[in-house]
Amino acid sequence: MEIEFLGTGAGVPAKHRNVTSIALKLLDERNKIWLFDCGEGTQMQILRTTIKPRKIEKIFITHLHGDHIFGLPGLLSSRSFQGGNESLDIYGPKGIEEFVRTSLRISRSRLGYKLNFYEVTDGIVFEDHQFTVFAKKLDHGIDSFGYRVVEKDHVGELQVDKLVAMSVSPGPIFGQLKRGERVTLPDGRVLDGKDFLGQARKGRIVTILGDTRYCQQSIELAKDADVLVHESTFNKHEASMAKDYFHSTTHQAAEVAKKAGVQKLALTHISARYLAKEAIELEQEAKEVFPNTLLVKDFDQVLVPFR
Repeated sequence: MEIEFLGTGAGVPAKHRNVTSIALKLLDERNKIWLFDCGEGTQMQILRTTIKPRKIEKIFITHLHGDHIFGLPGLLSSRSFQGGNESLDIYGPKGIEEFVRTSLRISRSRLGYKLNFYEVTDGIVFEDHQFTVFAKKLDHGIDSFGYRVVEKDHVGELQVDKLVAMSVSPGPIFGQLKRGERVTLPDGRVLDGKDFLGQARKGRIVTILGDTRYCQQSIELAKDADVLVHESTFNKHEASMAKDYFHSTTHQAAEVAKKAGVQKLALTHISARYLAKEAIELEQEAKEVFPNTLLVKDFDQVLVPFR
């Protein structure tokens, strides 16, 4: 599991930062990619990575401001020409389906795959045998959501060496034991699969927030996350301006990480007025509150390890 930042800027594209888009790469887990937001130029950013648009399985939109959605129609259209024929799920606030379908209809764009739209409200928005995705509305003036991706716990590995030492031959029996079942061998021995499984690994948690003021919902979504992705549009001295524009400061993002007990904080949605030196200062400000902070740049990749 790895996060790749395709755009880390705020509001408008800049030479050094494109607008928001984040790829959660689940290549080992399901050979798919989940995209969070799709600002203008996202497909151009993808061309500079190893990401294949046909592997994008789901797109989660945090809110309907242009710097988070204007790249969506173009990416969806190009996906058809790049071998994408599997259906694609789009999650977002009310209005996202109208925006996409209207753009495609007026431009007479035809897709070679099916789009499925899911209007997001607070609660579980997706669940299968591997992941559960939760959403909560944040504080941004318009409906803006944060997403909490929770991986299901991993069953421990089957201790094959232990079984071979007991003269248990590989075959269907191994599969039964791996599932934790009780198995009676031809010689009458009874084995309990639970006795032959290694230690289970707890699933990982990634929280990706949309634009927001400091709020309790952010802390709830981020609780015990392995990685929290939080906007940091303003520096620590601009709390009043951040409040007026429904955004967050470096210190506010770090406070969320600290109160939620996360492992790592990644700051994004950086205003274009913060260049190299100023961006370093933003990171240092956040570290005053939460030391394990990284201010990300376009194309930075953050591994989400097991604890």
